[in-house]
Amino acid sequence: MEKVIYSLTMLRSRRALIQKYGKAFWVAFKKYSRAKLNDILPLTPAIGGSIFAFNYKFGPPYIAWYKAFLSLGLQQQEAWEAIWLMNEKLLTTAPKGLLHLCGKLYFHDMKKQAGAHIARQQRNELHPYDWQIAYREVDANTFEINITACGLKKLAHDFDADGLLPGICRLDYLTSHLMGNGFERTKTLGDGDDCCNGCYHITGSCAWAPEKGFAKRK
Repeated sequence: MEKVIYSLTMLRSRRALIQKYGKAFWVAFKKYSRAKLNDILPLTPAIGGSIFAFNYKFGPPYIAWYKAFLSLGLQQQEAWEAIWLMNEKLLTTAPKGLLHLCGKLYFHDMKKQAGAHIARQQRNELHPYDWQIAYREVDANTFEINITACGLKKLAHDFDADGLLPGICRLDYLTSHLMGNGFERTKTLGDGDDCCNGCYHITGSCAWAPEKGFAKRK
């Protein structure tokens, strides 16, 4: 799955990255990031059938892209913005209606499975790289998840890519915006806070607008 995510995202991002950085940059980026991904994958622990397993599979491609961008001279903020662009290109492969349906199905599924995840957590049955959470259902449309341990953060640290965060944390705003979900958050582990305190609305709205900065939303 990691290689599918990598390949599809690269295919969808090719034109935009060439337009922004040039053909030579793209060729070097493709070569370096693919080699890095192949190095990372055999060393990436599998976390099993977690509700966060799909999120976790983005970790190796993110790390490979981030390290490739830095190796080619981009600064941290530029690397984050390039990864945001790549995610936008990947997500918009699907039509808007399908994205909104996926957003609703994903969060309905999260609501159904959160209790079982926490039960496994309390029995110490989660993989060490799985997410540790607290969950509270507010109403039929809204729930809160406080994340106190993040598999992507642990994986990035393993590969000397701590600077990938909090850049990829901000992708929750892009994803929610495109999928038609509401989302608010004031803390993230990637920013050095004690948790990621996300509030999700199955039906709602979420502005992306990174040009306005993230001073009040992490």
